[in-house]
Amino acid sequence: MAITPRNEIKTDKIYIKDIFEQWYRIPEYQRPYVWSKDEVIDLLDDISYAAANTPSNDYFLGSFVYQHKKAGGDQTFIENDLLDGQQRITTIFLLFAVIRDIETNKKRKENCQKYIFQEEDKDTYTPERIRLLYKIRPEVEKFIDEYVKTENSIIDNWDEIKRKANDEKDVSIKNMANAIISIRTYFDDNKNIDTFFPYLLQYVLMIYVYSEQLEDAFRLFTILNDRGVKLRNSDILKAQNLQYVPEAERIKYGIKWEELESELGEDFDRFLSFIRTIVVKEKARLNLLQEFEDKIYNPKEKDKSTGQLKPALLKMGKETFDLLDKYYKHYDQLFENDNHSFTNGFEFNNMLICMKTTLPSTDWIPPLLSYYNKFNSTKIFDFLLLLDKKFTGDWVGQLTPTERIENMNAILKGIEAEKTPDDLFKTNLFNFNKTDFLKNVEGKVYGRQFAKNILLKLDFLLNDNKTTKWSAFSQLTVEHILPQTPEDNSQWKRDFTEMERAELTNKIGNLILLGRGKNASQGRLEYPLKHQRYFANNINTFPNSLRVFNKYQTQWTKTELNENGTSVINTLKKYYSI
Repeated sequence: MAITPRNEIKTDKIYIKDIFEQWYRIPEYQRPYVWSKDEVIDLLDDISYAAANTPSNDYFLGSFVYQHKKAGGDQTFIENDLLDGQQRITTIFLLFAVIRDIETNKKRKENCQKYIFQEEDKDTYTPERIRLLYKIRPEVEKFIDEYVKTENSIIDNWDEIKRKANDEKDVSIKNMANAIISIRTYFDDNKNIDTFFPYLLQYVLMIYVYSEQLEDAFRLFTILNDRGVKLRNSDILKAQNLQYVPEAERIKYGIKWEELESELGEDFDRFLSFIRTIVVKEKARLNLLQEFEDKIYNPKEKDKSTGQLKPALLKMGKETFDLLDKYYKHYDQLFENDNHSFTNGFEFNNMLICMKTTLPSTDWIPPLLSYYNKFNSTKIFDFLLLLDKKFTGDWVGQLTPTERIENMNAILKGIEAEKTPDDLFKTNLFNFNKTDFLKNVEGKVYGRQFAKNILLKLDFLLNDNKTTKWSAFSQLTVEHILPQTPEDNSQWKRDFTEMERAELTNKIGNLILLGRGKNASQGRLEYPLKHQRYFANNINTFPNSLRVFNKYQTQWTKTELNENGTSVINTLKKYYSI
């Protein structure tokens, strides 16, 4: 007689169509749904690219961990508590709802609805059930019931969804509403659902890991996401390359690799991704190891002109070790030294701190390393400023992550193609949509992802960068001068009408940076007291904040706010050549 293990742990691959044949629960202890437009569009772009370019190959979406258990009470069906993978699975869940409501294909609409909700059928004793049950908060359950669960709920409630995307206080609901809008907008822009949807169901897969015991499931989650015993990409890549080094030199190159790992620590895999980008000059579509294997060492793509496989971009072994060593020295010089000689001041280092502290990704670093590799320090600060303007111009102008990455890769190709820095600077590679950029910085800035970058940029532009060297900022907080919620009997409400507060409170002219956590009670003080007690101790390292502090000492009315807004916008327009 066979004995079934009590606490069985299973893992295997599973396709999207099969994932949504099962039932999931987001337990009370889980964090909210936090994906932004960037992550949602990035996922859609990657699947679309795979569907169009490798339609017969699987696309790996990641892993998810869950506790496998029966529902409580009289219910006997299986219900899986998601511990990891919530963000991706929720996004696909919302994707089904959007496609269901914008599609005219009846069968496709039915398939989408099947992956969202099971209607009750008393004749077959089929209970009403939703595929993804949110137990984080009742409000989130209610949002899904009203705006996701039933057919046409997105179309019928479109204006309400847009309102929630802007004004909703619950983080999960706000982000879900924004995800729905991003997905619908994405497919409204002539994206081919007929190619995308079948590929999503049949070829997009995840790796599942589950256990019936919560303790075991949490342990698996920790192993996948924390320290665990798994090998890093760098460990495997090192072993692969050492095989191609002559035996007499393996110890030397092994030590060289370990020295790089020791210096970079947990950032070593990221450094390897910089090298991958510099060599390939295209967006990564696979995991790091596959990128090195399929794009660098043994390219799988054919040259369109010859029909032959493209040649290797780099050889395994000593050539790889030497390239890593060379670029690490570049990285160390640029990011770990003061580089005063570049400009006879600290402009270069201070701009690097601004970028490293506030930009949403590191996609700008490979072009900087590549420029330094080719042109050394010649006009490198001029290049850094152009790189910053291009990256932030695209970001604030709301280009997608894929578009931003492609633009950085175009700069990489430009560095390779052009003979001098001046030739590179004359290209159109650094152009960006100035109209969209200006519209967004002139609008409501508070709460936008780019707010800290723009405010720290103002500090950089007003700083004496020749003599003042910034250190890495341990904390940056954005503070309103006119508070968001002034007291009812305060001078703030006498100086600003409700309409004026709604219009001006979150604009850049009313915002400054502080260097430590905000104090809500002092933040609502009348302006003279707020100026005296609050700002004085928090703005010493922020030139723009100091400028406001020194110029406006007694009052902050609509006049001062608008005057300051005009001043900072003009400073930004000058920097961005608008």
